[in-house]
Amino acid sequence: MEKYWLYHQRVAAIGFFGGLFWSCISYALHYLNFTKLGPAMAMLPWALPDWKNSYLGHITGILFISLLSIAVAFFYRFIFQKWDSIWPGIGYGLVLWLVIFYLLHPLFPGVGPVNTLDTSTVVTTLCLFILYGVFIGYSISYEYNEFQRHEA
Repeated sequence: MEKYWLYHQRVAAIGFFGGLFWSCISYALHYLNFTKLGPAMAMLPWALPDWKNSYLGHITGILFISLLSIAVAFFYRFIFQKWDSIWPGIGYGLVLWLVIFYLLHPLFPGVGPVNTLDTSTVVTTLCLFILYGVFIGYSISYEYNEFQRHEA
């Protein structure tokens, strides 16, 4: 039972640090004007004061994304952990991007539909989500294979 607990802790750590790392990269790309959307976008659904559009909003968004990423990692673990390939991670990142920018779009006031966003924002966010999916996918698949190897 202790081995399962350790494996779940590693999945949670992968999710947290994956969200932390890639949302920090997102903030850097936002700061460098590659994209108009930074990590503060995660705070837009809540009626918070104007600080949510400042650097403090981006830091809060980074922390929120890091915590939310734990659930995203466990969801990947339940569906794709046995697939040791880059393709499930790419697909997972692409699906996450589609869910956020198409399905959950009404939750983000002030962010126009995808067809109104500039090309740089669309390409940058799509690439970030794909890289995030590959990071989560490869890391969890590696941990699963290590767990299976030690089980045998």
